Amino acid sequence: MAAMDREMILADFQACTGIENIDEAITLLEQNNWDLVAAINGIIPQENGILQSEFVSGETSQDPVYVPTSQPSSSSSSTSSAFCPVLPTRPIVERQPRMLNFRVEYRDRNVEVVVEDTNTVGAIKQILENELQIPVSQMQLKGWKATDVSDSTILRSLHLPKNNSLYVLTPDIAQPGSDGPATSQSSALQESLNENFMLIITHREAQRDYSLNFPGTRTVQEVKRNIFDLTNIHVRHQIWEGWPASADDDSVALAAAGLSYPCHRLTVSKRPSPAQTREQSEECTDVHMVSDSEGDDFEDATEFGVDDGELFGMVSSGSKKSPMRPLCHPPCEGTNIEHSILDAVKPWPYTSKVPDDAENEGDALLQFTAEFSSRYGDCHPVFFIGSLEAAFQEAFYGKARDRKLLAIYLHHDDSVLTNVFCSQLLCAESIVSYLSQNFITWAWDMTREANRARFLSMCTRHFGSVVAQTIRTYKTDQFPLLLLIMGKRSSNEVLNVIQGNTTVDDLMMRLMNAMEIFAAQQQEDIRDEDERDARERVKQEQDEAYRVSLEADRAKREAQEREIAEQVRQEQIRKEQEEEREAIRLSLEQSLPPEPREESTELVSKLRIRTPRGEFFERRFLASNRLQVVFDFVASKGFPKDEYKLLSTFPRRDVSQFDPTETLMEVKLYPQETLFLEAKE
Repeated sequence: MAAMDREMILADFQACTGIENIDEAITLLEQNNWDLVAAINGIIPQENGILQSEFVSGETSQDPVYVPTSQPSSSSSSTSSAFCPVLPTRPIVERQPRMLNFRVEYRDRNVEVVVEDTNTVGAIKQILENELQIPVSQMQLKGWKATDVSDSTILRSLHLPKNNSLYVLTPDIAQPGSDGPATSQSSALQESLNENFMLIITHREAQRDYSLNFPGTRTVQEVKRNIFDLTNIHVRHQIWEGWPASADDDSVALAAAGLSYPCHRLTVSKRPSPAQTREQSEECTDVHMVSDSEGDDFEDATEFGVDDGELFGMVSSGSKKSPMRPLCHPPCEGTNIEHSILDAVKPWPYTSKVPDDAENEGDALLQFTAEFSSRYGDCHPVFFIGSLEAAFQEAFYGKARDRKLLAIYLHHDDSVLTNVFCSQLLCAESIVSYLSQNFITWAWDMTREANRARFLSMCTRHFGSVVAQTIRTYKTDQFPLLLLIMGKRSSNEVLNVIQGNTTVDDLMMRLMNAMEIFAAQQQEDIRDEDERDARERVKQEQDEAYRVSLEADRAKREAQEREIAEQVRQEQIRKEQEEEREAIRLSLEQSLPPEPREESTELVSKLRIRTPRGEFFERRFLASNRLQVVFDFVASKGFPKDEYKLLSTFPRRDVSQFDPTETLMEVKLYPQETLFLEAKE
């Protein structure tokens, strides 16, 4: 599709839908393959009567009527004649649903699904349930570019292109037990989807690396969109190096893209704009012959890929002053023409936004400060060198006691008030001193339309559309302007806009009034900050006391655990000892000779033994038995010889000291004897 055709489609689409953001409009058109009718029908409700089925399908013989719509007042759209297609006055016929094609991958199978865009995501799952024999409840349909997709989501609300790729996950269904290569690959893919991939992405222009973690279910398209958020390089202008060949489709999941695991390196850069690829000879032509209509198109220069250095160009064809801008190239050889890329480039609505490159803005502001000093002398406000975001950070986001107001000076070379305002007001010693003590001063040049559009874009982002529209209404002869900004918790507030037609006393009075408002807010912020710090200190002390208490409890618990463990260990030893003694006792009991009968013909000795607890037990022994048999009998009753003494009464003798090999007859324990046991000390 020719570039001019796309430009006209974009203009018509914005006119019909009222979408001012060019990036958003282009994204919606790309999702519908630059089909203007489909894109408009995806945004505007059907009941509005716009783009009915007869216009979409082209089935009727009557052509649609194009009616010019009212255009916004901004100069960005003044050169385009956007028309919104509507039907002629006749009965309304509902437009035909749009058919969508889905290629769904599941393990080693691919299923083609064709449905109307009026269906839901759940309808696709129902079709897949019949094709794959997988219950819907166990099926996860992945690959959507949107994040909040449920079974009840209408396909039309996702603004999908005609052809789409999806894949099915079934984490609750085990892999089939096959050793084939297809099953192995599918199993590896299923595992990779649950892994995280570390992508080290080098931004070539900024010479900066980003280390980003992505789950395997993320698609290549989602990675590119995240990089757009970090670098402001739109997806369609990203040039990549390092993607595997299998990642040629942006809808492919990272797990299936063939990336190195766990870390993969990539490089991204910005596609050069047509002006940057132009030959040097073409750049050295007269670049100031731009028509008024083309100049109006620079109102949206933030969308046309202009570099930061170009945005500080302050050349005015009607001004005799030296241009207060940095040169993007040295003067052409043999000529005194100073030029920049911005002077030669034509508006091209499909390039990416200009990145907020603080380093380039700093170089441009250094050039601005040098030119300002050469014009008005060294006594001037100290301009902050850096981006507007950095100036906000410096002024508003430090400690409450260190915060300041932000003064934004908007310069315009074509205003008759500029020279007087700068030389007699802005450079007055009292003003310079007051600004230096109480303000962070940041400057921007509004001479060129591209600069103006860029600042209005920043103004909308930081202050809201009302402030941007107010500044847009200021005419050239009302410049220069001095904006006094105060940082607040929820948003930044513009306290005052001072025009160039003022006096030193009035300027000082407005600065002081702004300072009074800021001082009251600052005191409140200081109190809040002190209270917050006090609460934080108390919290830290409480946390420390709690930590000490936890440590003491932990030590006490560990001591108790050690004590319990020691008791358990001692109990275990005791139990083992008892078991050992019991085993010895049983062994001795089994080894005893049988007790002789009373009517035995052999000599029998009857012994009566008293325990330390006062209990008695008796047994008959042969008089020929050795004394060791008695010791074994006593030990079998739980009184081993090494712990107890065996004593006789009359006379008192320690029998346990006798030779155990002697017989009972020899130690005179025949025919009977009473013995008692006594524990050894």
